[in-house]
Amino acid sequence: MLKKWKVSLALTLVSAIAISGCSQRPETPSTAPSSGKESSNSNSNSSTPKKTLSMMMNVADQPVQDMYRQIINDFTKENPDIAVNIQFPGSAYENNMKVKMAANDLPDIFDTHGWAQVRYGEYLADLREEPWVTQLTDTIKNVVTDKAGKVYALPISEAKDGIMYNVDMLKKYNVEPPQTFDELIAAAEKIKKESGGKTTPFFFSGIDESTIGTYFGYFANALLINTANNSAEDLLNNTFDWNKWTVLPEKLLDIKKRGLINEDFLTAKRSDLPGVFAEEKVAFVMLAPSFVDAVHKLKPDMKVGLMPIPSMSASDKPAFSGGERNTMGVWKDSKNIPEAKKLMAFFAKPENLSKISNITKLQPGLKGVASKHVLTEYYEKYASNRVLPYFDRVYLPNGMWSVMSKSGTELLSGRITSKEYSETMKREVQRLKKN
Repeated sequence: MLKKWKVSLALTLVSAIAISGCSQRPETPSTAPSSGKESSNSNSNSSTPKKTLSMMMNVADQPVQDMYRQIINDFTKENPDIAVNIQFPGSAYENNMKVKMAANDLPDIFDTHGWAQVRYGEYLADLREEPWVTQLTDTIKNVVTDKAGKVYALPISEAKDGIMYNVDMLKKYNVEPPQTFDELIAAAEKIKKESGGKTTPFFFSGIDESTIGTYFGYFANALLINTANNSAEDLLNNTFDWNKWTVLPEKLLDIKKRGLINEDFLTAKRSDLPGVFAEEKVAFVMLAPSFVDAVHKLKPDMKVGLMPIPSMSASDKPAFSGGERNTMGVWKDSKNIPEAKKLMAFFAKPENLSKISNITKLQPGLKGVASKHVLTEYYEKYASNRVLPYFDRVYLPNGMWSVMSKSGTELLSGRITSKEYSETMKREVQRLKKN
């Protein structure tokens, strides 16, 4: 199947390769560094460096980009014979990387953004001998390490995604962070009722359909990858009964019927969410932790909490959805592998991972790294809760995230039924697995 995928990839991207020179610079002005920063080398030595590393990261937030550049500048001061050209293509990152894979011409260092083994595995050098490997956290180790022991990437940030909420609002209405899906719906109904309808607990956007896809990703884990009734093997072996999936669209339609989602879900934008959350019109949010910073720009004193995703069964426990967030992998055919590993080791220093963690509000992927930010107390509180890998990355073929998100919009719009949603999932999984 991998060979078929590579052939298909090469054919579909042949026209893109002709313009691949465009991928040598960021395509999104809002995420692009200035011409003076595109090469983050800050050598005081006027001589030409012996080596120049190419580096491409899937990082959109400007403060995080600036932190990467700061760390690189510190590195080049200590290593004046190495220059680093870092690029942040923003939303063009994935397409750029597909072009580069088809041409077998990748950056020396690149971000695997959740696909270290499945998508990028054959292009990556084995990092098992690197000194930081012994520090991999228990929850990320198996994500970036295969059964043969190959280590694919340095996990700069480990995702532990859950549901963020307005802490003071839950206290006001005497609501504890829900443990089960039923408790979550009961809490949502109570908040809506006692707020006099001011607060519509959940927010979805038909324009930014990933907000709907996230619901399915979160609760597919809770429904199908739980301790009591686990469907993992059936999903992996292609023997899964897709009628079981129907529970998820049915519950989403029930949430809509109860009036617990924003009425303007078809026209609302994801960028609207921080504003309505700050105005206490939304209680629960299914987004990455960087959402907190967007809220605090509008309402600095608002306390935002984080809880793991409620279980679907009272016999199960809440769990985070996660895995790789930002990583660094080394291209196996790079001519600068020693220098690339040296830069990677520099990023792996506790003080550097701590700086990135404090900005991203994410957990570092290595043990022994201290971090302190507004969500630290919640990571500590729920340290023993499981972290289940992102559902679509493990159990669905590449391309299904879009199917899952778009089908969710069709469902909420009344254009398909819950059963038809499940039939679409089954059909598209079969189609994409053949490619």
